[in-house]
Amino acid sequence: MAGAYESAGDLGRAIPLFEATLAQSEQVLGDTHPDTLTNRNNLAGAYESAGDLGRAIPLYEATVAQYEQVLGDTHPDTLTNRNNLAHAYYATGDLGRAIPLFEATLAQREQVLGDTHPDTLTSRNNLAHAYESAGDLGRTIPLYEATLAQREQVLGDTHPDTLTNRSNLAGAYESAGDLGRAIPLYEATVAQCEQVLGDTHSNTLTSRNNLAYAYYATGDLGRAIPLFEATLAQSEQVLGDTHPNTLTSRNNLAHARRVAQDVQQSNTATTATGNDQHPPQNAESRPH
Repeated sequence: MAGAYESAGDLGRAIPLFEATLAQSEQVLGDTHPDTLTNRNNLAGAYESAGDLGRAIPLYEATVAQYEQVLGDTHPDTLTNRNNLAHAYYATGDLGRAIPLFEATLAQREQVLGDTHPDTLTSRNNLAHAYESAGDLGRTIPLYEATLAQREQVLGDTHPDTLTNRSNLAGAYESAGDLGRAIPLYEATVAQCEQVLGDTHSNTLTSRNNLAYAYYATGDLGRAIPLFEATLAQSEQVLGDTHPNTLTSRNNLAHARRVAQDVQQSNTATTATGNDQHPPQNAESRPH
């Protein structure tokens, strides 16, 4: 039930239920029973979803230590919790702890689960994402490319994880200034997200925002602005007026319109540089 509430985005009901279930598991099953450890991991994940990393990280750390003690260092559940802890470190911007933990978890998953197991591919994508955040595109792009090829082979061309990977790779190409490869990949991803996930799914909206931003980066405001407008309208409807992705879309649209106004006035493509302006932001899909 708590998991269902969390999936529905109702953390106000999910978290108290996770907390109550964990307390009962500790009392009935014991502190290190596998089900208790699962409940502890789930609660940490709910705290993370709520943005409460101050409670999530210590709980993840304790759970990882207990999994290592009870199930062993390379048990799949231990590796899952280690990946979750690495992601929480990543979420705080602590790449110094996140990247080595992602690397270690990937190496162990390759050894225990195999090179193309879905969890191994998840670790590979997460590590690539962390490298990208660290500005290491030399390691990011080849890792995304390899992971995408494997996900296409193992999961299929339109699996949600494959679509996320494709969007991530397009973003890395864009970060490297290679819009010639980024834009066609964004366009293909948007079309597939619309087909597989639906027109207003949050991942579809993220992909559409990313494509609009790529158009903007090439100076193609004629395609960027209508796409920003459509994405903003859908984000407001689906995610709400104050959701972070909605705010990103609104900021991107405002900035693109300002640039278009400047172009119209001066007939020269110039970007606004006033201190009150924020540059467009590229919304990212969260790593798994």
